Order: sequence, then C-alpha cells, then structure tokens
Amino acid sequence: MVVEVENFFGVYMLYCTNPKFKGRIYIGFTVNPERRVGQHNAGRRHGGAKRTSGRGPWEMIFIVHGFPSDIAALRFEWAWQHPHSSRRLSHVARRTRRESSLQFHWRVVSHMLQVAPWNRMPLTTRWLRQEYRLDFAPGLQPPLHIPVTFGSVRARKQQDPRGQGEGEERPLERCLLCEGVVQVSRLSCFHPSCTMVAHLTCLAKHFLKLEAAQLLPVEGECPGCHSSVLWGNLIRHKKGCYGDLEEIASTSPQTHWTDELQV
Repeated sequence: MVVEVENFFGVYMLYCTNPKFKGRIYIGFTVNPERRVGQHNAGRRHGGAKRTSGRGPWEMIFIVHGFPSDIAALRFEWAWQHPHSSRRLSHVARRTRRESSLQFHWRVVSHMLQVAPWNRMPLTTRWLRQEYRLDFAPGLQPPLHIPVTFGSVRARKQQDPRGQGEGEERPLERCLLCEGVVQVSRLSCFHPSCTMVAHLTCLAKHFLKLEAAQLLPVEGECPGCHSSVLWGNLIRHKKGCYGDLEEIASTSPQTHWTDELQV
C-alpha cells in the first residue's frame, strides 16, 4: 500500500548498499520522496547531492513527515545532520565505536522527537524498508501522538480549496466555533458520525484553552462529537494519511499553519 499525503514536507534517511560504502547514511529534506531517491541514485547532474553522487545505490529507509512547512522540516534536517551543534540536542552523546552510522542517527532522531518544538508537532515516523527497522530504546519512545508507520509514501498534489474538481465548487460550510464561512484552512473530524467543520485557527484555540502558554495543540475535545482527539490525527486526516493509522490499528496487537495561530 502506498499512502498519498497532501502538502508533503519530510526529512529522510538514506542507506548506502554499495559494498564499497555500505552502511553510510545521508539525511535530507524532500517534498517528493519518490523523485528524490531517484535523483540521489542518478547522480549530482540529475539533482542528487554531492555526498551521495557516485556512491549509490541508495535506499530511502526512513522518513519523518507532517511538518507544517518547508522551513520547519529544514530546521529538523539541519539538527539531525548536526546534533552536536544544535542547542536542543546538547544532551545527546557522541557516536560510540560500537555504533553503526544507522544506529547513531536513529538514536539522534529518537532524542529529537522528545524535545521542543518537535515533540508537539503532528509528525509521523515511517519505515519505508522494514528490513532496516530499529526499535526505540527504553525511555526514548516518541510521544503518543507521533505514530510509527510502515510502507511507501508519495506526495499528492494539493486539491483546489475552492472545489472538488474543474467547474465544481464546494458547498458553503460554516465553522462550528465562530460560525464564519470556511473556505481554506479547514479541519474536519475523522469520526464517521461527526460532521464538525472548523477553521484551523478556531479549533487550535479551542484545543489550547487549557494550555494557554503553548502554540501547538496536542489533544482536545471535538466540539462536534465531544470525543477526545489528537490534533495530529486531525492534521493527518486533512492531508490524507489518517487511513494508514487505521490499517495499523486493525492489524496490530500548506502555508505554515502555526503562523496563523499567532494572529
């Protein structure tokens, strides 16, 4: 199954399978993971990076996506690449002799998902190749609202907010909280029986009533069905990757929206 995600911003980890360079890791940012891994393997002249050119083949094995903007993802990429230069990761120990490059970069990202601002973002971690999968160490599990998923992912073209297709307009909807017309920055509940629709900013403020000092919501009560819902699941539902979580549960034992919250 390939999950298609709208408004995709992701930070990925490449693994080198070339016997001469086997085990080397490369961290990068992408808005299109399928295209990006092809560029790396095609070489620098075709859009690949200097550090990966001529050293392939490379496999994209892990990706973190769900960032609210390219700037947020690029900051995450930089910190993952330079953990000992990031003030947020000063507590992360340097790589030991016993650690492979994969194990070290996994340990770094495990710490990253536990510190601000990333520990409140509606992120999704995804293993693209299960044969490389590593488990989070005890005490380094990500917050419950950041799920671990598996399988391929691709970027989906953002739909026209004015309608479902050419010549077709979306019926007027009103925000359940402010009663204003909702045209863009729209969130809806993922529960089948709930018809709640709200402005993203209205719903964020509703969720943050008990956390006035915070900018990013984590969890709150849906004003429609009054169920407790994770903010990240509402964002994943909007972008098209919430169904991926439902599948895991059944088989298992944009503009930068944070800018809008500052209005």
